[in-house]
Amino acid sequence: MNTFNKLVGLTLILGLLHACGSKPNPEQEEAYQKAASFFAADESFYPILDEELYYFTTQTLDSITPLYINEQDAVKKLMKLETWLAFTTRDFTPKERQNLIDRKYLPRAVPIAYDGLAIIVNNSNPDSCITINDFARVLKGEVTTWKELYPQSKLGEIDVVFDNPLSSTVRWCVDSILGGQQFSAKNIGAVQTSAAVIDYVEKHENSLGIIGSNWLNDKRDTTNVTFKKNITVMGVSKMKTAEKYNSWKPYQYYLYNGNYPLRRTIYALLNDTRNGIPSGFTHFIQLPKGQMIILRAGLLPRTANMNVRDVIVKKE
Repeated sequence: MNTFNKLVGLTLILGLLHACGSKPNPEQEEAYQKAASFFAADESFYPILDEELYYFTTQTLDSITPLYINEQDAVKKLMKLETWLAFTTRDFTPKERQNLIDRKYLPRAVPIAYDGLAIIVNNSNPDSCITINDFARVLKGEVTTWKELYPQSKLGEIDVVFDNPLSSTVRWCVDSILGGQQFSAKNIGAVQTSAAVIDYVEKHENSLGIIGSNWLNDKRDTTNVTFKKNITVMGVSKMKTAEKYNSWKPYQYYLYNGNYPLRRTIYALLNDTRNGIPSGFTHFIQLPKGQMIILRAGLLPRTANMNVRDVIVKKE
């Protein structure tokens, strides 16, 4: 048999094999498309992801719907194959990763940005700095009144409020501040959303709220150095005593140089079996355009180049 006949024969054989063994399964196709139609994300990422989604759909004409829920439920949907993409502040656990691998999937954790966990208080509160140690004492319930932290304070009990009991904010504080110890103090509670935390702190003078820093930016300020005016963002110190000179707020530069201690990584957890729209959206966020959106939102991009320059201001 000459070379041409061999190629023709091989082509026919492959064609027969394809026809016999690789017909698409309608149920599998429907399940993939349904899971690929949306992504799940912790509610605290709403401001940044909504903007990313707007430019992604405008540029690519692809469509994917956001589902903003708490972090735990977002990961559960990913593990149940109800979605192929979830945005969190943690990587897959070894158990989760192995579970997906055992089911013949290829899980990927893609870091896309860094944000800061912000501590906010009412504008009438004169105390605007706190140490990491004191913050931990508050979360442990060792300190329950403002006077225990600041002897001159006239405020009463510290009313601690989180966004959601199952949010990335709560999980990060438990893991990174308390070493896995759960909250037990009666003065620690949660509302439902980050916006509700800001509203609560604005209306309660003895409150202390914890939210993601991407909820803080004043959109009127394109330099990202102005936070919302209706609440006060506390400076956080690594020292034994918090003073203004050694306490830092979650500005981009302090996230960049490590001065701000409550920095966390934002991940895109992917389990997209076909590199479809969920993978495309994640890739868009990693591109210069997507990283620039993160920069403009006041967060720290994961891959974008940042130029830091020292400026000397001379007073005449």
